[in-house]
Amino acid sequence: MRALRWSVERLWLVAALVVLWEVGTRAAGSSDFPPPSQIVKGLYDLWFSGPVSRGFLTERAVDDFSTSLSNLFVGWILAGLAGVLLGVLVGRSAVLNELLDPVMQFARAIPPATLLPFFIMVFQLGATMQIVTIAFGVVWPVLLNTTDGVRSVERLYLETARVFNVSATRRMTTIILPAAAPKIFAGLRVSLSFALILMVLAELTGSTAGLGARIINAQRDFEMTQLWAGIVMLGVLGCLFNGLFALLEKRLLAWHSGIRRLTT
Repeated sequence: MRALRWSVERLWLVAALVVLWEVGTRAAGSSDFPPPSQIVKGLYDLWFSGPVSRGFLTERAVDDFSTSLSNLFVGWILAGLAGVLLGVLVGRSAVLNELLDPVMQFARAIPPATLLPFFIMVFQLGATMQIVTIAFGVVWPVLLNTTDGVRSVERLYLETARVFNVSATRRMTTIILPAAAPKIFAGLRVSLSFALILMVLAELTGSTAGLGARIINAQRDFEMTQLWAGIVMLGVLGCLFNGLFALLEKRLLAWHSGIRRLTT
């Protein structure tokens, strides 16, 4: 009952905005701004009017989602692994931190969009270029959060482990990484949102498949309903990814929330 009430309290504003959107666009009568009812029909026709055997997905949906999501998750996972590994190394070494921090701050300030021409020249158009673009853009939140999390581990814990001759590997797996986990997960969560943005950005440039390519093709063909359907689909995916990751984070870091409640 509480969950239902919570959902109603959260969703009433969304429902009200959709109604206002429907009324406003129908009153304006502009072909550039179709009402939500037409956008939903566009979503259905484009991606969800397929056979039951394929989960109601059309062939276009299979092509678009498989292309976009595979590039997104490969780039995000590679960036996550690299960010955590490098973050641990930099966070555990004062020398590396002093040497590399200016470089990391400079590199993360470069908008990934400005490097697209370079990535296209080096990797050519295709999945590799898109994955590299995503990975370069999303590695920084993970890397910097991991570095900060590792450096902020309580010194008392580490000194106690040394007194009891705990090995370096065990200190890493039982003290350092668990203590840094909240910040690591925060970096991964932020980077997942960035990955969705960069996925679209990379597909807008010379791609023939994927959600980004579908949007740019709709714009070129003046198919405004399909264009808005693509935009709404990206919003839905963003909310879905964020919600699923929040549930995963809550489950994996339940021990951390319990400790915080005990110490406050």
